[in-house]
Amino acid sequence: MTNRRILRMGHPLLLKTSAPVTEFGTAPLLSLLDEMLEIMQAAGGVGLAAPQIGVGQRIIVFGAEESGRYPDAPPIPVTALINPEFEPLDGGMESGWEGCLSLPGLRGLVPRYRRIRYRGLDPQGKVIEREVEGFHARVVQHETDHLDGILYPMRMDDLRNFGFEEELALNPPDTDSY
Repeated sequence: MTNRRILRMGHPLLLKTSAPVTEFGTAPLLSLLDEMLEIMQAAGGVGLAAPQIGVGQRIIVFGAEESGRYPDAPPIPVTALINPEFEPLDGGMESGWEGCLSLPGLRGLVPRYRRIRYRGLDPQGKVIEREVEGFHARVVQHETDHLDGILYPMRMDDLRNFGFEEELALNPPDTDSY
């Protein structure tokens, strides 16, 4: 079991830009990736970025067969992606509800590109490149934002669509009225 904890919004490390990884296949890197996956899965998340556990490197892990936090989400292959980058495949944006392990209990309506191509390296330094859409694309964009010190509320258009999960479930925002 790990001794690291997930940092929460307000911690200054979550607002810093992370450094690229330059060495691959090392025992410390592989250990960190195992630890990140363990933390993500124990917390019930579908993604985790290294800065969220206090490591300022450009590393994300994501994926799940199913998610209690996102029960309608399709499966995403469990992936460790190092030095990730993405590009939109068209200008299409869509808003969707997001949560974050660094903002426990909160959700917000966040616009993201619907379709993207992402690229990065696996733990051994081999290229991973995929074209994805929908929830998979949203997760990659969300986690990549963490590497640049961006938390999802910073991407929101309207803070009236931000709140605690329990309140939003009982009192869904009427987005048609504003």
